[in-house]
Amino acid sequence: MFSLYSDTKHKMGLKSKILIIGGTGYLGKRLVNASLAQGHETYVLRRPEIGVDIEKIQMLLSFKNQGATLVTGSFSDHQSLVEALKQVDVVICAVSGVHIRSHQILLQLKLVDAIKEAGNIKRFLPSEFGTDPAKMADALEPGRVTFDDKMVVRKAIEDAGIPFTYVSANCFAGYMVGGLCQPGHILPSKESVLLLGDGNKKSIFVDEDDIAAYTIRTIDDPRTCNKTVYIRPSENILSQREIVKLWEKLIGKQLQKSSLSQQDFLNIMKGQGYAEQVGLTHYYHVFYDGCLTNFEIGDGAEEASALYPDIQYTKVEDYLKQYL
Repeated sequence: MFSLYSDTKHKMGLKSKILIIGGTGYLGKRLVNASLAQGHETYVLRRPEIGVDIEKIQMLLSFKNQGATLVTGSFSDHQSLVEALKQVDVVICAVSGVHIRSHQILLQLKLVDAIKEAGNIKRFLPSEFGTDPAKMADALEPGRVTFDDKMVVRKAIEDAGIPFTYVSANCFAGYMVGGLCQPGHILPSKESVLLLGDGNKKSIFVDEDDIAAYTIRTIDDPRTCNKTVYIRPSENILSQREIVKLWEKLIGKQLQKSSLSQQDFLNIMKGQGYAEQVGLTHYYHVFYDGCLTNFEIGDGAEEASALYPDIQYTKVEDYLKQYL
């Protein structure tokens, strides 16, 4: 039945009504903007838990001024979620899965229950957007908790028979490109850089606005139903050394380079707090294991830049120019 619904909407050019949960977050606000820009009737969940966070309140009001509808709902109030869901066709969840902020991935199990009761949701995009957790069965502790929790949510979605799309967007450019792939850095130095290992493992870097644009495009596309969609723009598949070289070209000078071995990285990681260890584990798998590029996209998955070649994604070199 869903396939008929999706194909019909796709062919008729009709756009689904979208509810975005976590709309005031780092990626969530971009998803709201992309949904509005692409002409969707856009709903944003206003959670009472934000209290007197004036910046989030003002952001919600700005969404309303742009044409979004604010709906009240809370993970602690099942019926409020059900009522919010009944107003839309598609739900995208962008709650944080980053431990240095807040880790809310398993809250989505309550959302799955609400979707089951509402009975009208044609597509659910859970909070994923990073490394594909299905490829991380051998991830190290404690960072694997992020992947394990996402797999728990996936199982609940699939057991419930809810149509889904999982978006694997790899490395957020703002976190990785700006700091030249160095943990704890989000601005590029004009003097020196620490290479992780030999700096030659390939990774994939995507502008967060592009992540949002690709994500919104998937929701009415029958090709992406019940599949993982990887965002792998070909010109942004680069090693740390290649990003450093692009930066050196822009600033017209060579950086002083040092290197951190795999074992030294692990030793440093062990001395950090829990939240920091989780984040560093992800750096380890990306830049020492090459976990983002050590597999081919197979059956049951799609690649976003191939599906939507009309989206002009931001290249890493252009992204770096803002730091000059």
